[in-house]
Amino acid sequence: MKKELHTDRIREKVISLIREASFDLPVQVRDCFRRMRDAETSPVARVTLDVILENADIAASREIALCQDCGAVVVFLELGQDVCLEGPALEDAVNSGVEEAYRKYNLRKSIVGDPLRRTNTGTNTPSFIHTDIVAGDRVRISLYLKGGGSENMSSLRMFRPTDPVETIIDYIEETVIEAGPNPCPPLFVGVGIGGPADVAMINAKRAVLRGAGTEHPDPYYRDLEKRILERLNSTGVGPLGFGGGATAGGVFIKTAPAHIATLPVALNLNCHSFRYRTVEL
Repeated sequence: MKKELHTDRIREKVISLIREASFDLPVQVRDCFRRMRDAETSPVARVTLDVILENADIAASREIALCQDCGAVVVFLELGQDVCLEGPALEDAVNSGVEEAYRKYNLRKSIVGDPLRRTNTGTNTPSFIHTDIVAGDRVRISLYLKGGGSENMSSLRMFRPTDPVETIIDYIEETVIEAGPNPCPPLFVGVGIGGPADVAMINAKRAVLRGAGTEHPDPYYRDLEKRILERLNSTGVGPLGFGGGATAGGVFIKTAPAHIATLPVALNLNCHSFRYRTVEL
């Protein structure tokens, strides 16, 4: 039996998700920063983490943006094949919700319509929508606000299938050290491994949506995430690049099948303003 769903409901959910993500840092992220502050030995790093936490409190209480860069809106949709959509086109509904949210909540509009001529669209649209058709009669919306500073630190490297895992860890460490303060650490690092290059890049973004404080379900990758996190927190980059041990709050790996001759590894560095929300209809 088909489930009917009007796209206006999706539009309204997009508006509410943007509001929540823009003003209220997830409790799991706050808890992560508190643990990092308590473990930090650098006085400057401790103060920096206190300021980040204070900023989150002010943003939530006054409903002002966590960061002046209010981000590009990345939307992952899981659309059940038993759902029958009614109303405006799905993409139009999502973008209408984005436009309304950025207008209503006075969020900075950062999208240019053409990458070279650089004219701002004035609406923070279009958003960047990735849709998967899944079994069942549900629609799952995962919304992710990504700032430009951390997005500029994205990276992709094509490894040889014979390269040892240690070379991948070295690459991730080198990328974070080279990025330094630019992506505004403490970072939440998404790692896409496998697939064609484009799939690896998308999976690097999908990976972080597993959420702060979670562990990979596969023990092999759970251990690898911990190894990478330890290496990153030994780099000395520290919060906002001021030095210390709190360089990364989490590492999240998402894999995909790959061609026998390829091993792409993509990195998505997310700043300390880790803005994401998920809802299911």
